[in-house]
Amino acid sequence: MSATIDFYLAQAEKCTAEAGTSQLTQVRDRNLRAAAAWQAMADKLLHTETLRAEKEKLAAAVHRAAGSANG
Repeated sequence: MSATIDFYLAQAEKCTAEAGTSQLTQVRDRNLRAAAAWQAMADKLLHTETLRAEKEKLAAAVHRAAGSANG
């Protein structure tokens, strides 16, 4: 997991905690919206990194297969 994902998740957790301690409805709602946005960014980046890793793994397998076919 990248440092950026960790940062996004930490921000989501912070916003959720702040929402839990807020006595003002508008502030609570704002923090909950922010937490959801941070979580969505983390989820999207995690998905992107997973797809990238799968693509690199497939490319390496194709490269190995091509090397063994030529050798």
